[in-house]
Amino acid sequence: MANQELRDKSSKLLGKIKTVSGKLELRDATNKLKGKYDPKANQTIDDRNRLVGKGNLLTTLL
Repeated sequence: MANQELRDKSSKLLGKIKTVSGKLELRDATNKLKGKYDPKANQTIDDRNRLVGKGNLLTTLL
């Protein structure tokens, strides 16, 4: 997956998702880590390493 920018309807940057070591990493507009998704384990964790849930739930962390 290529890097992906997440924007609102007025084109304001909300965050970015990028691939790092096979995992997807979500960072907000200020570049603060919000969470990671591991496709092998099929789980999303937040910035404090707490399980958010099964599947890719990164956008729910914004």
